[in-house]
Amino acid sequence: MLKYILKRFFLMIPTLIGISIVCFFITRILPGGPIEQAIAQMTTKGDAGLTKRINEKEIERLKKIYGFDKPAYIQYFVWMKNILKGDFGESFRTHKPVLTEIGEKIPISLIFGLTGFFLSYIICIPLGVKKALSHNTAFDTASSVAVYVGYSIPGFALGVLLLVLLGGGTFLNLFPLTGVVSNNFESLSFFRKVLDVIHHMVLPVFCYSIGGFAVLTSLMKNSLMDELNKDYVRAALAKGVPYKKVIFRHALRNALIPIATGVGGLFGAFFAGSILIEKVFTIPGMGLLGYESIVQRNYPVVLGLIIIQSLFNLLGRILSDFALVVVDPRITFD
Repeated sequence: MLKYILKRFFLMIPTLIGISIVCFFITRILPGGPIEQAIAQMTTKGDAGLTKRINEKEIERLKKIYGFDKPAYIQYFVWMKNILKGDFGESFRTHKPVLTEIGEKIPISLIFGLTGFFLSYIICIPLGVKKALSHNTAFDTASSVAVYVGYSIPGFALGVLLLVLLGGGTFLNLFPLTGVVSNNFESLSFFRKVLDVIHHMVLPVFCYSIGGFAVLTSLMKNSLMDELNKDYVRAALAKGVPYKKVIFRHALRNALIPIATGVGGLFGAFFAGSILIEKVFTIPGMGLLGYESIVQRNYPVVLGLIIIQSLFNLLGRILSDFALVVVDPRITFD
Protein backbone atom coordinates (compact mmCIF):
# COMPACT_ATOMS: atom_id res chain seq x y z
CA MET A 1 0.00 0.00 0.00
CA LEU A 2 2.82 2.41 0.86
CA LYS A 3 4.45 1.73 -2.48
CA TYR A 4 1.18 2.47 -4.26
CA ILE A 5 0.71 5.74 -2.34
CA LEU A 6 4.21 6.92 -3.17
CA LYS A 7 3.61 6.06 -6.82
CA ARG A 8 0.40 8.09 -6.80
CA PHE A 9 2.14 11.06 -5.22
CA PHE A 10 4.86 10.97 -7.86
CA LEU A 11 2.23 10.74 -10.60
CA MET A 12 0.59 13.87 -9.19
CA ILE A 13 3.63 15.93 -10.18
CA PRO A 14 3.44 15.48 -13.99
CA THR A 15 -0.37 15.73 -13.80
CA LEU A 16 -0.19 19.09 -12.05
CA ILE A 17 2.50 20.29 -14.44
CA GLY A 18 0.38 19.28 -17.43
CA ILE A 19 -2.68 21.06 -16.00
CA SER A 20 -0.65 24.19 -15.26
CA ILE A 21 0.87 24.31 -18.76
CA VAL A 22 -2.48 23.98 -20.54
CA CYS A 23 -4.26 26.51 -18.33
CA PHE A 24 -1.38 29.01 -18.32
CA PHE A 25 -1.09 29.15 -22.10
CA ILE A 26 -4.87 29.35 -22.50
CA THR A 27 -4.83 32.52 -20.40
CA ARG A 28 -2.18 33.96 -22.70
CA ILE A 29 -4.17 33.46 -25.90
CA LEU A 30 -7.60 34.55 -24.68
CA PRO A 31 -8.71 37.94 -25.99
CA GLY A 32 -9.61 40.81 -23.68
CA GLY A 33 -6.73 40.32 -21.24
CA PRO A 34 -5.55 42.85 -18.66
CA ILE A 35 -3.47 44.76 -21.24
CA GLU A 36 -6.45 45.18 -23.58
CA GLN A 37 -8.67 46.21 -20.65
CA ALA A 38 -6.13 48.75 -19.42
CA ILE A 39 -5.77 50.18 -22.93
CA ALA A 40 -9.55 50.46 -23.27
CA GLN A 41 -9.77 52.31 -19.95
CA MET A 42 -6.95 54.71 -20.84
CA THR A 43 -8.31 55.44 -24.31
CA THR A 44 -10.25 58.73 -24.24
CA LYS A 45 -12.31 60.70 -26.66
CA GLY A 46 -11.10 64.15 -27.64
CA ASP A 47 -12.67 67.07 -29.45
CA ALA A 48 -14.89 66.43 -32.48
CA GLY A 49 -15.31 62.82 -31.37
CA LEU A 50 -11.71 61.88 -32.18
CA THR A 51 -10.28 58.98 -30.22
CA LYS A 52 -7.06 59.58 -28.34
CA ARG A 53 -5.02 56.39 -28.10
CA ILE A 54 -2.02 55.66 -25.91
CA ASN A 55 1.38 55.26 -27.53
CA GLU A 56 3.55 52.17 -27.86
CA LYS A 57 5.77 53.23 -24.97
CA GLU A 58 2.80 53.25 -22.64
CA ILE A 59 1.71 49.82 -23.92
CA GLU A 60 5.18 48.41 -23.22
CA ARG A 61 5.01 49.84 -19.72
CA LEU A 62 1.69 48.10 -19.14
CA LYS A 63 3.09 44.81 -20.41
CA LYS A 64 5.98 45.10 -17.97
CA ILE A 65 3.62 45.84 -15.08
CA TYR A 66 1.49 42.77 -15.80
CA GLY A 67 4.48 40.55 -16.67
CA PHE A 68 3.58 40.21 -20.36
CA ASP A 69 6.83 41.72 -21.64
CA LYS A 70 8.56 38.33 -22.03
CA PRO A 71 7.78 35.33 -24.27
CA ALA A 72 5.00 33.10 -22.95
CA TYR A 73 7.27 30.16 -22.14
CA ILE A 74 9.55 32.40 -20.04
CA GLN A 75 6.48 33.80 -18.28
CA TYR A 76 5.45 30.25 -17.45
CA PHE A 77 8.80 29.29 -15.95
CA VAL A 78 8.90 32.48 -13.88
CA TRP A 79 5.37 31.84 -12.68
CA MET A 80 6.09 28.18 -11.84
CA LYS A 81 9.27 29.16 -10.00
CA ASN A 82 7.26 31.55 -7.84
CA ILE A 83 4.57 28.90 -7.27
CA LEU A 84 7.18 26.51 -5.88
CA LYS A 85 8.16 29.27 -3.46
CA GLY A 86 4.54 29.66 -2.36
CA ASP A 87 4.07 32.94 -4.25
CA PHE A 88 0.97 32.79 -6.45
CA GLY A 89 1.29 36.43 -7.45
CA GLU A 90 -1.07 39.35 -6.92
CA SER A 91 -4.63 39.88 -8.02
CA PHE A 92 -4.89 42.28 -10.96
CA ARG A 93 -8.04 43.74 -9.43
CA THR A 94 -7.47 44.06 -5.69
CA HIS A 95 -3.64 43.88 -5.73
CA LYS A 96 -3.83 41.46 -2.80
CA PRO A 97 -1.71 38.29 -2.77
CA VAL A 98 -3.63 35.53 -4.54
CA LEU A 99 -3.37 33.19 -1.55
CA THR A 100 -4.81 35.90 0.69
CA GLU A 101 -7.74 36.47 -1.65
CA ILE A 102 -8.44 32.75 -1.96
CA GLY A 103 -7.98 32.26 1.78
CA GLU A 104 -10.73 34.79 2.48
CA LYS A 105 -13.20 32.61 0.54
CA ILE A 106 -12.14 29.21 1.87
CA PRO A 107 -14.06 29.39 5.21
CA ILE A 108 -17.31 30.09 3.36
CA SER A 109 -16.71 27.31 0.83
CA LEU A 110 -15.62 24.97 3.62
CA ILE A 111 -18.82 25.51 5.62
CA PHE A 112 -21.16 25.05 2.68
CA GLY A 113 -19.12 22.30 1.00
CA LEU A 114 -18.63 20.07 4.04
CA THR A 115 -22.20 20.57 5.23
CA GLY A 116 -23.61 19.57 1.84
CA PHE A 117 -21.17 16.65 1.56
CA PHE A 118 -21.95 15.12 4.94
CA LEU A 119 -25.70 15.74 4.67
CA SER A 120 -25.75 13.90 1.35
CA TYR A 121 -24.16 10.80 2.87
CA ILE A 122 -26.08 10.99 6.16
CA ILE A 123 -29.42 11.20 4.35
CA CYS A 124 -28.84 9.17 1.19
CA ILE A 125 -27.23 6.06 2.70
CA PRO A 126 -30.09 5.32 5.16
CA LEU A 127 -32.63 6.30 2.49
CA GLY A 128 -31.00 3.96 -0.03
CA VAL A 129 -30.99 1.13 2.51
CA LYS A 130 -34.65 1.73 3.34
CA LYS A 131 -35.57 1.78 -0.37
CA ALA A 132 -33.68 -1.48 -0.96
CA LEU A 133 -35.50 -3.19 1.90
CA SER A 134 -38.85 -1.72 0.73
CA HIS A 135 -38.38 -2.38 -2.97
CA ASN A 136 -41.55 -1.89 -5.07
CA THR A 137 -43.54 -0.60 -2.10
CA ALA A 138 -45.41 2.71 -1.89
CA PHE A 139 -42.51 4.23 0.07
CA ASP A 140 -40.00 3.20 -2.60
CA THR A 141 -42.11 4.67 -5.40
CA ALA A 142 -42.94 7.92 -3.59
CA SER A 143 -39.35 8.54 -2.49
CA SER A 144 -38.06 7.82 -6.01
CA VAL A 145 -40.49 10.34 -7.50
CA ALA A 146 -39.50 12.99 -4.93
CA VAL A 147 -35.76 12.41 -5.39
CA TYR A 148 -35.84 12.41 -9.18
CA VAL A 149 -38.08 15.48 -9.35
CA GLY A 150 -35.50 17.30 -7.25
CA TYR A 151 -32.72 15.95 -9.47
CA SER A 152 -34.45 17.19 -12.62
CA ILE A 153 -34.66 20.80 -11.39
CA PRO A 154 -31.44 22.85 -11.83
CA GLY A 155 -30.07 24.02 -8.50
CA PHE A 156 -30.13 27.72 -9.40
CA ALA A 157 -33.74 27.50 -10.65
CA LEU A 158 -34.75 25.73 -7.45
CA GLY A 159 -32.97 28.49 -5.52
CA VAL A 160 -34.99 31.21 -7.25
CA LEU A 161 -38.20 29.26 -6.61
CA LEU A 162 -37.40 28.77 -2.92
CA LEU A 163 -36.55 32.45 -2.50
CA VAL A 164 -39.90 33.41 -4.01
CA LEU A 165 -41.80 30.91 -1.86
CA LEU A 166 -39.85 31.09 1.42
CA GLY A 167 -37.60 34.16 1.21
CA GLY A 168 -40.12 36.95 1.63
CA GLY A 169 -41.07 37.08 -2.03
CA THR A 170 -44.70 36.43 -2.93
CA PHE A 171 -45.47 34.00 -0.12
CA LEU A 172 -43.65 33.22 3.15
CA ASN A 173 -40.78 35.07 4.79
CA LEU A 174 -38.98 32.23 6.54
CA PHE A 175 -35.40 32.53 5.27
CA PRO A 176 -33.08 35.43 4.35
CA LEU A 177 -32.75 36.35 0.71
CA THR A 178 -28.98 36.76 0.41
CA GLY A 179 -25.65 36.58 2.19
CA VAL A 180 -24.10 34.29 4.76
CA VAL A 181 -24.80 36.25 7.96
CA SER A 182 -27.16 39.02 9.09
CA ASN A 183 -26.19 42.68 9.32
CA ASN A 184 -26.20 42.55 13.14
CA PHE A 185 -24.11 39.36 13.24
CA GLU A 186 -21.27 40.87 15.33
CA SER A 187 -23.62 41.95 18.10
CA LEU A 188 -25.13 38.48 18.55
CA SER A 189 -24.13 35.93 21.20
CA PHE A 190 -22.17 32.84 20.14
CA PHE A 191 -25.26 30.64 20.15
CA ARG A 192 -27.26 33.20 18.16
CA LYS A 193 -24.39 33.51 15.67
CA VAL A 194 -24.47 29.75 15.07
CA LEU A 195 -28.24 29.85 14.55
CA ASP A 196 -27.89 32.85 12.23
CA VAL A 197 -25.36 31.04 10.02
CA ILE A 198 -27.54 27.91 9.93
CA HIS A 199 -30.56 30.04 9.05
CA HIS A 200 -28.70 31.50 6.06
CA MET A 201 -27.37 28.09 5.00
CA VAL A 202 -30.62 26.11 4.79
CA LEU A 203 -31.75 27.09 1.29
CA PRO A 204 -28.31 27.24 -0.41
CA VAL A 205 -27.18 23.90 1.06
CA PHE A 206 -30.45 22.29 0.00
CA CYS A 207 -29.92 23.56 -3.56
CA TYR A 208 -26.26 22.44 -3.49
CA SER A 209 -27.12 18.92 -2.38
CA ILE A 210 -30.37 18.07 -4.13
CA GLY A 211 -28.68 17.20 -7.42
CA GLY A 212 -26.54 14.47 -5.86
CA PHE A 213 -29.32 12.93 -3.78
CA ALA A 214 -30.78 10.89 -6.63
CA VAL A 215 -27.44 9.47 -7.77
CA LEU A 216 -26.19 8.58 -4.30
CA THR A 217 -29.53 7.18 -3.13
CA SER A 218 -29.97 5.04 -6.24
CA LEU A 219 -26.37 3.81 -6.03
CA MET A 220 -26.85 2.78 -2.39
CA LYS A 221 -30.17 1.05 -3.13
CA ASN A 222 -28.95 -0.86 -6.17
CA SER A 223 -25.68 -1.86 -4.52
CA LEU A 224 -27.45 -3.27 -1.45
CA MET A 225 -30.02 -5.09 -3.60
CA ASP A 226 -27.22 -6.74 -5.55
CA GLU A 227 -25.64 -7.93 -2.30
CA LEU A 228 -28.94 -9.27 -0.97
CA ASN A 229 -29.26 -11.47 -4.06
CA LYS A 230 -25.84 -13.09 -3.64
CA ASP A 231 -25.26 -16.63 -2.44
CA TYR A 232 -23.52 -15.77 0.84
CA VAL A 233 -26.64 -13.89 2.01
CA ARG A 234 -28.90 -16.81 1.13
CA ALA A 235 -26.52 -19.21 2.83
CA ALA A 236 -26.43 -17.11 6.00
CA LEU A 237 -30.21 -16.88 6.12
CA ALA A 238 -30.51 -20.64 5.52
CA LYS A 239 -28.25 -21.25 8.52
CA GLY A 240 -30.59 -19.24 10.72
CA VAL A 241 -28.57 -16.03 11.03
CA PRO A 242 -30.96 -13.19 11.95
CA TYR A 243 -32.06 -11.14 8.94
CA LYS A 244 -30.97 -7.79 10.39
CA LYS A 245 -27.55 -9.17 11.27
CA VAL A 246 -27.06 -10.45 7.71
CA ILE A 247 -28.01 -7.07 6.27
CA PHE A 248 -26.23 -4.65 8.58
CA ARG A 249 -23.15 -6.69 9.47
CA HIS A 250 -22.40 -8.34 6.14
CA ALA A 251 -24.38 -7.13 3.11
CA LEU A 252 -24.31 -3.43 3.99
CA ARG A 253 -20.53 -3.35 4.38
CA ASN A 254 -20.04 -4.83 0.93
CA ALA A 255 -22.71 -2.52 -0.51
CA LEU A 256 -20.78 0.50 0.77
CA ILE A 257 -17.79 -0.26 -1.48
CA PRO A 258 -19.12 1.76 -4.47
CA ILE A 259 -20.15 4.55 -2.09
CA ALA A 260 -16.64 4.72 -0.62
CA THR A 261 -15.23 5.87 -3.95
CA GLY A 262 -16.99 9.20 -3.45
CA VAL A 263 -15.31 9.92 -0.10
CA GLY A 264 -12.50 11.63 -1.99
CA GLY A 265 -15.00 14.37 -2.70
CA LEU A 266 -14.33 15.51 0.87
CA PHE A 267 -11.32 17.48 -0.41
CA GLY A 268 -13.35 18.81 -3.29
CA ALA A 269 -15.83 20.16 -0.75
CA PHE A 270 -13.50 23.14 -0.33
CA PHE A 271 -14.61 24.28 -3.77
CA ALA A 272 -18.13 22.93 -3.73
CA GLY A 273 -21.09 24.84 -4.99
CA SER A 274 -22.56 26.09 -8.20
CA ILE A 275 -21.59 29.47 -9.57
CA LEU A 276 -25.22 30.21 -10.41
CA ILE A 277 -26.42 29.16 -6.94
CA GLU A 278 -23.83 31.44 -5.35
CA LYS A 279 -25.01 34.21 -7.64
CA VAL A 280 -28.66 33.65 -6.69
CA PHE A 281 -27.96 33.70 -2.94
CA THR A 282 -25.07 36.23 -3.15
CA ILE A 283 -22.64 33.86 -1.47
CA PRO A 284 -19.01 35.06 -1.78
CA GLY A 285 -17.52 31.58 -2.20
CA MET A 286 -14.84 29.99 -4.34
CA GLY A 287 -17.13 29.38 -7.31
CA LEU A 288 -18.18 33.02 -7.52
CA LEU A 289 -14.56 34.14 -7.09
CA GLY A 290 -13.50 31.90 -9.98
CA TYR A 291 -16.32 33.13 -12.21
CA GLU A 292 -15.60 36.79 -11.53
CA SER A 293 -11.88 36.25 -12.03
CA ILE A 294 -12.47 34.62 -15.42
CA VAL A 295 -14.79 37.42 -16.54
CA GLN A 296 -12.33 40.06 -15.37
CA ARG A 297 -9.34 38.18 -16.85
CA ASN A 298 -7.79 38.15 -13.39
CA TYR A 299 -5.32 35.45 -14.44
CA PRO A 300 -3.26 35.08 -11.22
CA VAL A 301 -6.40 34.27 -9.23
CA VAL A 302 -7.76 31.95 -11.95
CA LEU A 303 -4.50 30.00 -12.13
CA GLY A 304 -4.18 29.90 -8.35
CA LEU A 305 -7.67 28.43 -8.02
CA ILE A 306 -6.97 25.86 -10.74
CA ILE A 307 -3.71 24.67 -9.16
CA ILE A 308 -5.14 24.45 -5.63
CA GLN A 309 -8.33 22.73 -6.73
CA SER A 310 -6.45 20.26 -8.93
CA LEU A 311 -4.16 19.40 -6.03
CA PHE A 312 -7.07 18.75 -3.68
CA ASN A 313 -8.92 16.67 -6.28
CA LEU A 314 -5.86 14.48 -6.81
CA LEU A 315 -5.46 14.05 -3.04
CA GLY A 316 -9.15 13.16 -2.90
CA ARG A 317 -8.59 10.26 -5.28
CA ILE A 318 -5.94 8.87 -2.96
CA LEU A 319 -8.35 9.28 -0.04
CA SER A 320 -10.95 7.29 -1.99
CA ASP A 321 -8.46 4.42 -2.32
CA PHE A 322 -7.92 4.48 1.44
CA ALA A 323 -11.69 4.36 2.00
CA LEU A 324 -11.98 1.32 -0.26
CA VAL A 325 -9.37 -0.54 1.78
CA VAL A 326 -11.13 0.37 5.03
CA VAL A 327 -14.50 -0.85 3.76
CA ASP A 328 -13.11 -3.97 2.09
CA PRO A 329 -9.74 -5.23 3.42
CA ARG A 330 -9.60 -7.71 0.54
CA ILE A 331 -8.71 -4.83 -1.78
CA THR A 332 -4.99 -4.28 -2.17
CA PHE A 333 -3.01 -1.88 -4.33
CA ASP A 334 0.32 -2.78 -5.86
